[in-house]
Amino acid sequence: MTGPADISAAKAAARTAAFARRKAAHAAQTGAVAARHLLTFVQAQPPGPISGYMPIRTEIDPLPAMRELAETRTIGVPVILGPGQPLAFHRWTPDAAMQDGPFGAKIPQDPVPVTPRILILPLVAFDRRGFRLGYGGGFYDRTLAQLRAAGPVLAVGFAYAAQQSENLPTESTDQPMDAVITENGVTEFVRA
Repeated sequence: MTGPADISAAKAAARTAAFARRKAAHAAQTGAVAARHLLTFVQAQPPGPISGYMPIRTEIDPLPAMRELAETRTIGVPVILGPGQPLAFHRWTPDAAMQDGPFGAKIPQDPVPVTPRILILPLVAFDRRGFRLGYGGGFYDRTLAQLRAAGPVLAVGFAYAAQQSENLPTESTDQPMDAVITENGVTEFVRA
């Protein structure tokens, strides 16, 4: 029988292994290729606000795609409001004044709310079923649940191909992605 403590331990182990793979992939500098795939994929989606993110540590950098998308779309970036809460999103532009936010990610100084319909998700690991492993705070899972309850939302993971795992441990609160984009291209997940 697998309980919450077992799943938590399995996620911690998967996270540790994935961080090492992500660090090695980051050093290989294939992010620019992935960013072109991301740009092409998002440009082909229906119009609407997008959430990107400000990369930290060895996260793959979506900023090249976000800069180009900002020419025709409203872009937001996530803002952590507090433990156990969904994320807020504040409008970002390439020339926006930024300040330090929680966990070292930059956030806009001018908090103009945005409700995204497409979310570009940072992650530590992903699997072939479309599940992602983040840092363990559950922020994106709560956010996706809330946004999906209000209407269609496209959740797009952005990662290095080396971050793929066989099968990540999951819980009922884990929200699946609709697609993941790496330097190898786009993988879309079909939901029943």
